[in-house]
Amino acid sequence: MKNNRLRWSSLSEFLEELQTYNQIADIGEIARRYFAMNAFDGVLTTIGVLAGNYLAGVRDLSIPIRTGIATSIAMGISGLWGAYLTETAERQRELSKLQKISLIDQSETSIGRASRFAAIVVSIVDGVAPALAAMIVLTPLFLESLIQNPVLSYALAGGLALLCLFALGMFLGKVSEKGLIGYGFKTLLAGLAAIAINFLLGAE
Repeated sequence: MKNNRLRWSSLSEFLEELQTYNQIADIGEIARRYFAMNAFDGVLTTIGVLAGNYLAGVRDLSIPIRTGIATSIAMGISGLWGAYLTETAERQRELSKLQKISLIDQSETSIGRASRFAAIVVSIVDGVAPALAAMIVLTPLFLESLIQNPVLSYALAGGLALLCLFALGMFLGKVSEKGLIGYGFKTLLAGLAAIAINFLLGAE
């Protein structure tokens, strides 16, 4: 019982510290913005992969699956590394300015720790969001053995992509406290535009 109390106390302190970091570095808002932006990119990129393979006459779904997975991995690594380097550089610049003003080394203060923690969290969100979005869109292709119709699998994946875009739009609408449906249609329009342009370019 004593060990459990100590462990719970430590966890409580840890969660309290995370909340403090969030208040200092505004991690939640930044991570939310990165998630929506990069999930949006992941869905649209996967729409391009699907449209390109479909228009090329590819009916062996293992090809768009491999292409989609490779693309999602590349997007994930790009997001992770890019966001970490960018956030670290920006936050280090802000810390340096604060140190010059306060004449105090901020690296081991709550501000310094919050800054480093924010860079890690944001980079993880940035890396996971597009890869996760791509995997969700590719789900009908993974279920090829059940669907047993490659054209239908493409169509279902495209429909799922549009549904994801609409959901992301509603999420943004909720964040902005504006019309959920209006934002949903705005992001949905981007997906429809991507599909239409791909088909126009692929038309003979």
